[in-house]
Amino acid sequence: MAAQPLPTKRQKREDYRNAHKDDGLTELPKKKFYRQRAHANPFSDHQLTYPASPSLMDWASYYPAYIAPSTEPTLSSDLAKTRTRQLIKDVTVADIGCGFGGLLVALAPKLPDELLIGMEIRTQVTEFVQDRIKALRNQNADSDLYQNIACLRANTMKFLPNFFKKAQLSKIFLCFPDPHFKARKHKARIVSLTLNSEYAFVMKPGGILYTITDVEDLHKWMVKHFEEHLSFERANKEEEAEDECVKTMMVETEEGKKVERNKGEKLVACFRRLEDPPWP
Repeated sequence: MAAQPLPTKRQKREDYRNAHKDDGLTELPKKKFYRQRAHANPFSDHQLTYPASPSLMDWASYYPAYIAPSTEPTLSSDLAKTRTRQLIKDVTVADIGCGFGGLLVALAPKLPDELLIGMEIRTQVTEFVQDRIKALRNQNADSDLYQNIACLRANTMKFLPNFFKKAQLSKIFLCFPDPHFKARKHKARIVSLTLNSEYAFVMKPGGILYTITDVEDLHKWMVKHFEEHLSFERANKEEEAEDECVKTMMVETEEGKKVERNKGEKLVACFRRLEDPPWP
């Protein structure tokens, strides 16, 4: 009888990820089984699923502990499928390009009254974060810890306003975004005058947008584009130094830890969403 061929590395990764579909699993996932390129092209067709408008977004599947009790009479199963389940509170914190979820996990206990969402374009990285959160929730089944964080696959350069209504977010994190060094690739940077207007639209006045990078050219680019935008002003150094989210952002992201190991510099800039001027 011929020997069975040994499973390939790809098959091993698929088998491992399939095993982590178990809802009761408490073991944290291992990154090596979620192999993915460091960056993705935001202009490619990624076959993404996104709501037509924020009111149609089904956040309940991401935050089951925060589903609002229904006040409507019992609906038929077919009709119930067409209704968007509501939460008792809105998502107010977004980590755009959340990577492997280090910041999300670290902020969960620090912002217990907020719902945080990680948004990541890479398929397997998103899957890793979702499995990580599921395992952490199972490990802390006797408490509400990590029920307030979730991750979804999204291209925020195209569809950010599809997920959030006007003035919904109080915090946005842009941590170690792809620097796109070549000048012809600068249009793919996550910060631009056009994208900053979308950030301004979904942020509430007084909200803070956090940026961090180890690339000086990108740091200067982000500072320039936010300072030139009429809806933002830069927070001063004292505010940044006292902000617990800045302290967490400096040490908890995977890229930040890599920069730390390589003795690199972390460049931080935070920007406050200003009040809109009154209509004339």
